Amino acid sequence: MQLSIRNLLNRITLLDELTFTKHLAIMIKSGIPLSEAIKSLADQTKNPNFRQVLTEILADVENGQSLEKALSKHSNVFNSLYLSLVRTGEKSGKLEENLEYLALQLKKSYEFRKKIEAATLYPKIVLVATIIIGASISLFVLPQLIELFESLDVELPVTTKILLFIANLMKNWGILIIGGFVLLYLLFLWLIRTPQVKPIWHKFLVNMPMLGRLVQNIELTSICRNLGIMLKSGLTVTSALETQRQATENLVFKEMLVDISKSVERGKKISEELNTKKYRIMPTIVPKMIAVGENTGKLDETFIYLGDFFEEEVDDATKNLSNTLEPILLLAIGAVVAFVAMAIISPIYSLTGSIRK
Repeated sequence: MQLSIRNLLNRITLLDELTFTKHLAIMIKSGIPLSEAIKSLADQTKNPNFRQVLTEILADVENGQSLEKALSKHSNVFNSLYLSLVRTGEKSGKLEENLEYLALQLKKSYEFRKKIEAATLYPKIVLVATIIIGASISLFVLPQLIELFESLDVELPVTTKILLFIANLMKNWGILIIGGFVLLYLLFLWLIRTPQVKPIWHKFLVNMPMLGRLVQNIELTSICRNLGIMLKSGLTVTSALETQRQATENLVFKEMLVDISKSVERGKKISEELNTKKYRIMPTIVPKMIAVGENTGKLDETFIYLGDFFEEEVDDATKNLSNTLEPILLLAIGAVVAFVAMAIISPIYSLTGSIRK
């Protein structure tokens, strides 16, 4: 138990990977041997889990293995995109350049993730606080009100009767109800990861009202930027598409990349394939911009531009979403507070009124 908690606290983050890649590129560019650079970075790394990974990579490199081969043993840290760029860099003799491309891509991914987290932080805090306060009131406060209200010799209003019903329910079954909700949530998380439900869930995410476009733009940001970096580093279009297919988690976009890759292998252009009617989730700007990139021979720059374009779309959407959710959450909390206050005050007010009479 203690070990698992320590591993969780010291998990390898995107920032660890970014720092390693950036510094490794600088050290190799400065003429420092690969093994010496990795050893130096392993000694400087504060994360013990990542230090262990780098120590194992160093041992493999010193035993004559290529960097890509050594990294591939830790696929949970270095994904297929990372390995492909390292492999291409080693074969072409431009490892430091490809590591710089990777560092740039990781930096943009890290900043992109931080922007989304920052935009959704306030709604998350409000939701969590509401759940905690609501559960605490339901379990510890409402049950105490039952005897008070039942002892009052007045006709209770509807709001108070509803509150008493909830209070009785939480008093008798509160732990089971909250535990049931937690179990349902965990069951839901398990279900959406099963092979049967996962495709349906991913399709729903992409097509759901309001948030579907945001999910699409997040996926397109990653896909376009990664393809641009891979093409810029020397990978062929088919290799880049296959690598991105492996890196993409959303099954809708994964299937789309498979279809595009097959068409490219048959000699068809990406823009021509995207113009077919089966890619309805693809914004019209994508095939148009890709067609320009293919015709001018600057497909890599086009994909990088599209990645930046969709990132800006996500930035705007998350800001608007946060601004929209804040007043809705506050109104919902205010309505609950007003209901509870009315349910508690109304019978007391009726009692004092009857005493005066």
